[in-house]
Amino acid sequence: MPEQASPFDPLFDPDLIRRALAEDIGRGDVTTEATIPAGLRATARIVAREAGVVAGLPLAQRVFAALDPAATFAARVADGDKVEADATLARITGEARALLIAERVALNFLGRLSGIATLTARCVAAVADSRAQIVDTRKTTPGLRALEKYAVRMGGGRNHRAGLDDGVLIKDNHIAAGGVRPAILRAREHASHLLRIEVECEDERQVSDAVESGADVILLDNMPLERLRANVEWIRTHAPTTIIEASGGIGTDPARLAAVAATGVDLISLGALTHSAPNFDVSLEFDPAAKGAER
Repeated sequence: MPEQASPFDPLFDPDLIRRALAEDIGRGDVTTEATIPAGLRATARIVAREAGVVAGLPLAQRVFAALDPAATFAARVADGDKVEADATLARITGEARALLIAERVALNFLGRLSGIATLTARCVAAVADSRAQIVDTRKTTPGLRALEKYAVRMGGGRNHRAGLDDGVLIKDNHIAAGGVRPAILRAREHASHLLRIEVECEDERQVSDAVESGADVILLDNMPLERLRANVEWIRTHAPTTIIEASGGIGTDPARLAAVAATGVDLISLGALTHSAPNFDVSLEFDPAAKGAER
């Protein structure tokens, strides 16, 4: 099972929650304040409207707690769990006004992260019979990278670089200044010995230069399947310990992913996991029978 989020996980930044609530509430929820008596308590449940993988429940819990610290949040599933349509994900009891005001922000976070986890799980399943692992990229929503990469992990995927300080990745624009070999040599001189050096290669000459210069990881970018397979075989022969990554134009179609995985790559990186994941449909349903008396 994927790693579980702690209620105190630093991923769930209280400042992010405050900003999201402030954005939604503005000067106040005029509808709720006009229609719901102060002090009324209620119970509601979060319901999945489709099958998928859940991610973000601890974050949703914190959103409700931000408006009603005394609210109880009873999760029925855990992040990383697969659920069916109409499954109850959690039950919340607290001030009716607080639950209504927090509803959209909590569901937006939960829907976004569960959508990423669900898409990731589908991609991971497509390559299950191979050595390939599905990894994400830095193509994330600004300010939400840690959360979106967390959602990838909940879907069974792995994280690529968290940021520019997380490893050396020499791309085409770095190579343009003088080629693969000089770029790797400069990286060896300046980067910490603890950092791996990865090089993005678009053709066989760059692959050869990367291997001869001792790259730790080679990213085969935008290659048709036959060229991808041929380059993987060549690298395995000449540098068997080198990690091989495929990226660029792969998409999330299961058949395409299986075909790429069958070439023998170690990693398949997909920007689509975070920039194109459909939102996971979740809703908040109030239980009329559970609406209690005013305090």
